[in-house]
Amino acid sequence: MAEPRKLRFGVIGAGGFAEICHVPGLQTHPQAEVVALCGRRFDHARAMADRLGVPDVHTDYRELCARDDLDAVTITTPNAVHAEQALAAFENGKHVFCEKPLGMDPTQVREMVRVAEASGKVHQVAFTFRYTYGVQELRRRVRAGDIGQPYYIRLQYDGWGGLRPDWKVGWREKQDLAGGGMLYDMGSHLFDLAYFVLGPVETATGFLHNIPRERTDSRSGESTAVETDDIAAAWFRHENGVRGQWFMSRATPPHTENGYLEVIGPEGALMASLSRGNIERLRVSRPSAPQWEELPLGEAAGDGQPHALGIMMRSFVDACLRGRLDGDVDAPFQHGLAAQEGLAAVAQGAEGPSWVRLADT
Repeated sequence: MAEPRKLRFGVIGAGGFAEICHVPGLQTHPQAEVVALCGRRFDHARAMADRLGVPDVHTDYRELCARDDLDAVTITTPNAVHAEQALAAFENGKHVFCEKPLGMDPTQVREMVRVAEASGKVHQVAFTFRYTYGVQELRRRVRAGDIGQPYYIRLQYDGWGGLRPDWKVGWREKQDLAGGGMLYDMGSHLFDLAYFVLGPVETATGFLHNIPRERTDSRSGESTAVETDDIAAAWFRHENGVRGQWFMSRATPPHTENGYLEVIGPEGALMASLSRGNIERLRVSRPSAPQWEELPLGEAAGDGQPHALGIMMRSFVDACLRGRLDGDVDAPFQHGLAAQEGLAAVAQGAEGPSWVRLADT
């Protein structure tokens, strides 16, 4: 019997995440091959392609998207260019996997959703935490009623990273391309986790804080002011009435190995670690037994590897093969829009305390 046809993928972006996640993750699927890599600097992209066994290199994403021998593209580039690259891919009949946040504001992302839906192609957002064993088991237990009807959710993700002497983020270009600091780096992940576990968020507000200081611009070597937010927080209410909060920072000490997601109900609380899979823990605490108890996650969860990255990329290949996402775990562009609405609400709340009603996404 003939071997099943392999889907052919192009990866737009030749940065670190393309090398540790997108390309190798796709390559671990038996019915996928990465045949093209696109980067702004040809020599850099060519060297990466050679390391990873990718035959072709482009410096123009439009050229890559126009290839008629590609089935799908993945996008791992700065936030500011996600929209134009995703639209080009859809216009050329490709399935699209895009990093978070999808764009720079809800208006831009709504257009991405409109084009994605009209294309009839698979569209997926890279919400990595959905693919960890701890988060999935927490969600299953919440839905099974293990802690009763939830009434609160809280998430935290922090560390000292932004204050380390070797930290070199803060130049104006970084802000323009990425759209901000902690809010745009991690905020969409945390809003998506709240959505994934407990459903749509109805209203939200929040604040941003920038610590006045300077850092060395890694490109010019000059000292420049850090202009992006170091601390961000949000408070929100789900459509089902559950209240929630998240806090994230690159300027405060961590209280867990990486970060956590906690859902609380009258019969107890469940807490899952947040990581790329290298740290997997799920614990439970109950009013009758407050001491946190470890819950089993299976042998695969304890391998110490960032396995969620590979699981996520293989999920996109599977979705392309069957022509639709796995509705129980994968995130379509509509879920990316829901997270983007949350980011906008926090940014608006930071201008002056106010609750912002999110659009019906």
